[in-house]
Amino acid sequence: MKQLIKNRNLSEVLLILWAGGAALLSYSLVYALRKPYTAASFEGLEFFGSDYKVAVTTIQILGYVIAKFFGIKIISELKKENRFRFFVGSAVLAEAALVGFGLLDTHWNVIAMFVNGLSLGCMWGVIFSFIEGRKVTDILASLLGVSMVFSSGVAKSFGLFAMNEMHISQFWMPAVIGGFALPLLVLMGYMLKRLPQPTAEDIALRNERVTLDSKGRKVLFLKYAPILTLLFIGNFMLLVLRDIKEDFLVYILDMSNQSSWMFARIDTIVTLIILGIFALFIFFRSNIRALLWLMTLVIAGCLTMTYVSYHYDTLDLSPVMWLFIESLSLYIAYLTFQTVFFDRFIACFRIKGNVGFFIAMIDFIGYLGTVTLLSTKELLNIEVEWFALFNHIACGVGALCTVLFTVAGILIYRKYNATLEAKKADEMCVNAQYSM
Repeated sequence: MKQLIKNRNLSEVLLILWAGGAALLSYSLVYALRKPYTAASFEGLEFFGSDYKVAVTTIQILGYVIAKFFGIKIISELKKENRFRFFVGSAVLAEAALVGFGLLDTHWNVIAMFVNGLSLGCMWGVIFSFIEGRKVTDILASLLGVSMVFSSGVAKSFGLFAMNEMHISQFWMPAVIGGFALPLLVLMGYMLKRLPQPTAEDIALRNERVTLDSKGRKVLFLKYAPILTLLFIGNFMLLVLRDIKEDFLVYILDMSNQSSWMFARIDTIVTLIILGIFALFIFFRSNIRALLWLMTLVIAGCLTMTYVSYHYDTLDLSPVMWLFIESLSLYIAYLTFQTVFFDRFIACFRIKGNVGFFIAMIDFIGYLGTVTLLSTKELLNIEVEWFALFNHIACGVGALCTVLFTVAGILIYRKYNATLEAKKADEMCVNAQYSM
C-alpha cells in the first residue's frame, strides 16, 4: 500500500514537472511573439496624426479582442485532437506578422501588428485546455498564470537588450526575438499534446470537462448570471489596468537610470511569490473553501492596490518598490481568475463545460475596454501624464473591485448552500420513494 501511494505521488510530481513546465514555457514564448515591441518608445513617430506607440498598441489589442470574441466559440468547442494544429498555426502566423512589421513602412506595418494580435488571441485558452480538470490543476494553472507576470518583464528586457546592446532596430527587434521563440514554442506545444488524459480520480475531484455549444453557453451563463456579471465587470477593470501597466510602463517610469533587466528582476520576484501562494491551494480538497479563500486573496490585493495608489505621496516609496507592490497586488487579483478560480468554480458546482469559455469571456470584455480607453485618448487628443493616470486608475479599480468581489463571494457562498440543500432534498425524495 505504501509503495502504491509512493508511486502515485511520484507520478503526480512528474506530471507537474512535465505539464507545468510546458505550460509555463509555452505562454512565456507566446509573450516573446507578442510583447517585445512594448520596450520600444517609437519617439517622434505618428500614425495618421496619432501617437505611433499608442496606435500600434491599440491596433494589436483590437486584433486580440476580435480573436477573444471568436475564441468564446472556438475554445469552448475546440476538440482535443485539433488543439495542437491550432496552436502551431497561430504561432507561425504571429511570427510572419512580426516579419511584416519589420519589412513594411510605418504607414502599413501597423496592420501587421493587428494580424499578430489576431493570431495569438486564443493561445491562452488552448494552452489551458491541455491542463484543466486535473487534481493538480491548481499548480499547473499557477505555473501557466505566473508565466504572464514573468514573461512581461522578460520580453521588455530582451527588447531593450536587443536594441541597446545588439543595435537591432526597434522595428525588426520583435521579429528577431520571435524567430528564436517560435521553434521552442512548437516543441512546448508538442509536449502538451503528449500529456496523459485526466484520470478517474481527476474527474471525481474536478468534474469531467466537455465542449460547450452556443445553447450550453447561454444556459450556463443564465444559471450563474449574478455571480458571473460581477466577476466579468471586475475583471474588465483589472485587465484594462494590467494592459496600461504592461504596454506603457516605459512611459510610466523613467528608465534612463535603470538597468535593462529591472523589469525582469521585479517580475521574477512577483512570480515566485504568486506561485508559492497559488500552489498552497492544492491542499484544499473542498472546492467551496478554495473559492472563498481565493476571493479573500483577491480582495486583499485590491485593497492594497488602492491604499498604495491613494497614499503614494505620503508613503514616499521608491519607483522600484512602488512597481513591486502594484505589480504584486494587481497580478494576485488578475491571475486568480485567469488560473485557478474557474477551474474550482466548475468543480464546485459540477458544471458541464470548460474553463476556456469563462476565460475567453473575461478577456474579450477586458480587452474591449482597453481598446476603448486608448482610442478615446487619441480621438480627444488628451495629453497624459502616465504615472499619475496609472495611480488614479489603480486607486479607483481597487476600490470598485473590492466591492464587486465581496458581493460575488457572498453570492457564491449562498449559491453553494442552496445547491447543497437542493441536493439533500432530492436525496430525501429518492429515499422516501424506496421506503414506500
